[in-house]
Amino acid sequence: MEMKMEIPVIDFSKLETGETMALLHEACKKWGFFMIENHSVDTEVMEEVKALTKAHYKQAMRPAFLASETAKSLSSSKNEHIPDRDWESSFFVWHHPDSTTTVLPDRLRRSMEDYISQLIQLAEKLSEHMCQNLGIRRSHMMEAFSGCRAPSVGTKVAMYPECPRPDLMRGLREHTDAGGIILLLQDDQVPGLEFLKGGEWVKILPSKNNMIFVNIGDQVEILSNGVYKSAVHRVMAMREGNHLSIATFYNPAGDAVISPAADLLVPKEIRFKDYLSLYTKTKFGDKAIRFQSLKAMATHN
Repeated sequence: MEMKMEIPVIDFSKLETGETMALLHEACKKWGFFMIENHSVDTEVMEEVKALTKAHYKQAMRPAFLASETAKSLSSSKNEHIPDRDWESSFFVWHHPDSTTTVLPDRLRRSMEDYISQLIQLAEKLSEHMCQNLGIRRSHMMEAFSGCRAPSVGTKVAMYPECPRPDLMRGLREHTDAGGIILLLQDDQVPGLEFLKGGEWVKILPSKNNMIFVNIGDQVEILSNGVYKSAVHRVMAMREGNHLSIATFYNPAGDAVISPAADLLVPKEIRFKDYLSLYTKTKFGDKAIRFQSLKAMATHN
């Protein structure tokens, strides 16, 4: 089932206010995705990245896609749904700590590098505010993601072309993202992106005014001990229009070991007899207060 829903919009210029911080916490906890406005990323650079990417698709990617096995499989499907292919033309480049952007045309490479340098700062600030909302050190996520060197940052550029039979194939099949924080610069005209919430599919409208769409990956769910949720999403194939997606992943380094933040393991390392002793005194009280007492006991011990 599909539905329309007003997803959270975070005004990044007001993140120091309690109201906006609370909205961010709610979005991470109950939605797993949200929009960011007033993010300070240069909008002219964003527009240039989109324009150059679309030009690169037409010149270098579209001919290869039309000749691909995916395109051929649709024309020979005999009206049967194709479950194991995606109607997308895409490539992936790394930015940090090592870069592979030299494979791109010069103008697109320079524009992409300018955009990503600003986006990394945005991701770092966002991670700090998430940690603050979780009640852990603001730098915890950055440090946990760093491994021996630094967090990994890469971008998947995808175009979802016009599809003659969108009923037979997804643009991109249902999944959650494996990494950390995903920042999406998406099409401002053609829809297609959908997220699952409460058992129903929420259509994500094209991003106007260069707002950035953010969703949470599996590693943030692990680090937050399940407080924040990665969300299932997909891209629908569309009969008309090409849907552009430029998704940048702020991920852990390959050697980073991700586990729930210790301060979020409440209670932890408590002997059952000690819990029972406290429980008998507070059985009819608030469980949250009892757990806070256990946290204090664990910290003291």
